[in-house]
Amino acid sequence: MKPAGSEAPSSVIVLDVRPQLDCGRYPVKREVGDTLEVTAVIFKDGHDLLSAVVRYRPVREQAWREVPMALLGNDLWSASIPLTENTRYQYVVEAFPDRFGTWRDGCAKKVEAGLEVPLEIEEGRLLLVETLTRASGPTRAVIEHAIAVAESDAGQAAKAQVLLAEPLRNAVAAVASRRGATVSEPTLEVVVDRVRARFAAWYSFFPRSAGTVPGRSATFAEAAERLPAIAAMGFDTAYLLPIHPIGTTFRKGPNNTLEAGPDDPGVPYAIGSPDGGHDAIDPALGTIADFVAFRVRAEELGMEVALDLAVQASPDHPWVEAHPSWFTVRPDGSIQYAENPPKKYQDIYPINFEGEDWSGLWDELLRVVRFWVGHGVKVFRVDNPHTKPVVFWQWLIADVQATNPEVIFLSEAFTKPHMMRTLAKAGFTQSYTYFTWRNAKHDLTEYLTELTQSEMREYYRGNLFPNTHDILPVLLQEGGRAAFRMRLCLAATLSSVYGIYSGFELCENTPVPGKEEYLHSEKYEFKVWDWDRPGNIIDEVTRINRIRREHPALQEYDNLRFFDTDNDQLLCYGKATADRSDFIVVVVNLDPFEPREGHIMLPIHEWGIEWHEPYRIRDLIFDETHLWTGGRIWLRLDPEESPYRIYAIEPWKHVDYVEVSG
Repeated sequence: MKPAGSEAPSSVIVLDVRPQLDCGRYPVKREVGDTLEVTAVIFKDGHDLLSAVVRYRPVREQAWREVPMALLGNDLWSASIPLTENTRYQYVVEAFPDRFGTWRDGCAKKVEAGLEVPLEIEEGRLLLVETLTRASGPTRAVIEHAIAVAESDAGQAAKAQVLLAEPLRNAVAAVASRRGATVSEPTLEVVVDRVRARFAAWYSFFPRSAGTVPGRSATFAEAAERLPAIAAMGFDTAYLLPIHPIGTTFRKGPNNTLEAGPDDPGVPYAIGSPDGGHDAIDPALGTIADFVAFRVRAEELGMEVALDLAVQASPDHPWVEAHPSWFTVRPDGSIQYAENPPKKYQDIYPINFEGEDWSGLWDELLRVVRFWVGHGVKVFRVDNPHTKPVVFWQWLIADVQATNPEVIFLSEAFTKPHMMRTLAKAGFTQSYTYFTWRNAKHDLTEYLTELTQSEMREYYRGNLFPNTHDILPVLLQEGGRAAFRMRLCLAATLSSVYGIYSGFELCENTPVPGKEEYLHSEKYEFKVWDWDRPGNIIDEVTRINRIRREHPALQEYDNLRFFDTDNDQLLCYGKATADRSDFIVVVVNLDPFEPREGHIMLPIHEWGIEWHEPYRIRDLIFDETHLWTGGRIWLRLDPEESPYRIYAIEPWKHVDYVEVSG
């Protein structure tokens, strides 16, 4: 069909605008202080020159800002957008014929060939007269001067010298006509989170187990006494397992037994009782005021409090009576409880998102989140989001972040890869990963490369947890203290965001026989921990978190690169800042039982180091300095001594041997 309109349609083609996800359906992610590099393929028929800009704006603003694009070659154009605000930005590419540039290019070639160009000078003057209608200030003065010269009695050489000068070209480009422009579709978006979204260390615990009196729950005041030790280990996010009232109907006893005793506390995920639901506090912990005091204390120590958002209810939740349509009612009139065969959760009712009052349900869950945001919560860990509609999360997260862009959402979804990825695209700031079960060199290399180097890096921030309150992996069960140390290093250095569940620093690894679960789990009972018990790795946790804070290379997510080794039990990888001012190399023995040795192969030529030149490395674990020469380095790692090394590479041309020790 022939296009309508009085003007000919644009002949400028704009293709393959990047970055974009799923044809613009979802936004990409960045952090405050980043730049977003936008590229596009731009061309048109003939030989005319083109100009292009990236137009961008924070979503709350009406006016567009723009930056010019540069031609890289083969029709590929690029520009970088500064991302200075914690908000959502929109961006498009606009490309248009560069009429003055095309004229200037042709006229210059004729002048260089010694040809007469009076008609070309007049064509240039007419273009300048049209451009003048949009000019003001110094730009207008430059163009007016050029027009005056073109209209004067000056000779061709003098006129050409002025009209072909670079200052005039720059002035015209600033106010050039956009007639015949093409604007890319659709309008794309980038969510710009605060830096804590990319760089954070999470510590997960049950506040009721933070006390010192056996057989009863700790209060928030008692749990606050645990916060200095958590902060001292270097964690910046204190993630609390559910803190709400717990139901009594079908309450579970120790080790998930079906009958609870009168003093058994129940599972915190069985949310809701006559004391309230998702916007209430378990009376054993205290009050809302007590929670706020706990949060304030955490913030004084440099930490943020993350809450667990579990969208489910106990049979005693106020929702059950007030909103029965929010649950699935079976033919016999009973409400369907949660199951994950062969597991049964009789004390939990899942939510039905397809009921007749689905809209009211959405509004209530949004109200709950906003309630906690109103009490200073900036971080939520969302339990099993893959069992709820993706469209719901997309709506809820966008609505919350429209007014509170600082809020971070972590997706706890261990499920099919497509669902995990789509939840991240739909808005989740961070996501759990399969790292918990990736142990072999090949598996770790392949999986972390996918997370950090493929398109996933545009939207998926993998928060690496070596254990959770639900999961005690077999490697930790069997590998003992060395396995805990090794997995700590991997989690904390492969990703810029990681976390541990309390007890990890104590190397707690007593399982339910034959299962990846903790025996005597504090999900079902009160616990009192001896935080100084022998064999703990608190000092190592503290050291690694300090190294992360001191080295910017470990604070980036998508700068991971793996290096070759000649031993399949040795994993070697590095991270560097963009300016190469900080370069970290990590070597890990993946075998918690035996010493392993072999060569690592480092790409020193890429670092500006010749094969014969010495370079200094700092062993950040043992605080030693060494000289290495060449890129093939032999190492031996004994898991009893330390199953890993973290090195800072310091290449330089002239080595002062006196300074080197170790």
